[in-house]
Amino acid sequence: MTDGRITTAKLGDDGPEVGVQGLGCMGMNFGYGPSDADASRATLERALELGVTLYDTADAYGAGENERFLSPFFKAHRDEIVIATKFALSIPPDDPTRRVVRNDPPYIREAVEASLKRLDIDAIDLYYMHRRDVNVPIEESVGTMAELVREGKVKHLGLSEVTAGELHAAHAVHPIAAVQSEWSLFSRDIETNVVPAARDLGVTLVAYSPLGRGFLTGSFASADDLSSGDFRRQQPRFTGENATANGALLDPLRTIAETHNASIGQIALAWTHQQSTVHNLPVIPIPGTRKPSRVEENTAATRIVLTEEELAQLNPIAAKVAGNRYADMAFTSAGRE
Repeated sequence: MTDGRITTAKLGDDGPEVGVQGLGCMGMNFGYGPSDADASRATLERALELGVTLYDTADAYGAGENERFLSPFFKAHRDEIVIATKFALSIPPDDPTRRVVRNDPPYIREAVEASLKRLDIDAIDLYYMHRRDVNVPIEESVGTMAELVREGKVKHLGLSEVTAGELHAAHAVHPIAAVQSEWSLFSRDIETNVVPAARDLGVTLVAYSPLGRGFLTGSFASADDLSSGDFRRQQPRFTGENATANGALLDPLRTIAETHNASIGQIALAWTHQQSTVHNLPVIPIPGTRKPSRVEENTAATRIVLTEEELAQLNPIAAKVAGNRYADMAFTSAGRE
């Protein structure tokens, strides 16, 4: 495409068409250390110019501050974009550093009203359950989410970090447009059960952290390179011997990147995009960035096609990764499969 705009894909069987790459907005003002508000706003605008129309946030990002930050951009472009936000990670009043998973109906209703107010919109396009509380039947939670659709407060439903069984149970209550989970060259646990379930049900797979939280771009080599407020300092893959071992796994990306005159991050993103063909289902990665130049680089990766030989060089990487993607895997689909 001569204008640089990306192609589109559909969210579920009945959802909207969105750019085949979305934008993870968490880091705009939360989670990854100091940020520049003006640069973040410019990034949002540049992404839209390039055809990025799915913007992903959550009420837990900065205790709602991320939603507030994004609201002016969302309102200015309301008819051009698809707004995705999430509920489930409640913040106890006595300890703002903690997150408690809640899926109970009263909390869901409280959360949606709060997000609608912060975003200053009438309806959320895609509303995700951020994490699964196993103590609440998923049919009960999704039943409440379905009520929000009928009431016009939400348009489409999504789930994040659920198992294949949970996805099937939820979809039986109300169509699920998207399931979101970490998926990258470093994180492939969802391919065993969740991806086949999504394919069978006609659910789009939204891949978060497709760049391995930046590690697959080579932008940092270990947690020691990150600022004190960066939450990645707490993730096992980026500390000590794990970081050293994982850094050595980037060599095949560098070789392939030279062949394509691309960055290693673009090769990592191209791999995730290509899983759509490999697994025969829509895949929409949502890499996060707060620099316009990085959006340009990331969206350009949608036009890189890896050969079967290159895929064969990259596919063994995940099995060699040292350390889990979270310190506590109980809140991921892999921790419950």
